[in-house]
Amino acid sequence: MYEIWLVMNILWELALGVWPLLLGASVLWAVLVATALTRQGTSWGAGLPLAVVAGLVVAAVAFALLPGWTRASMADMGYWVDWVNLLGIAAAFGAVAAAFAWPLLAMRGRRHA
Repeated sequence: MYEIWLVMNILWELALGVWPLLLGASVLWAVLVATALTRQGTSWGAGLPLAVVAGLVVAAVAFALLPGWTRASMADMGYWVDWVNLLGIAAAFGAVAAAFAWPLLAMRGRRHA
């Protein structure tokens, strides 16, 4: 349990250091969603499958590259918490990619009659 609390504290401290970037990304995402909601012909259902695929691809790439970005390797992953953190961070990258891709893909999708 201590490890989970420690990870949450570390993520909070990291977020405090990049809060302007997080705020900007949140505003950009809100603008994308608002644009998609007000645009004629937006098909959320048509955009979702491709957005999920994009998110999975980004998550897989992040899973492979994240250890190198932190100057570590897969061999350094010796504890279950390390693997859970890697999977969680890679999943977060994928979720953000899917969240940004969905309104964009929904706007280019076509409604089925």
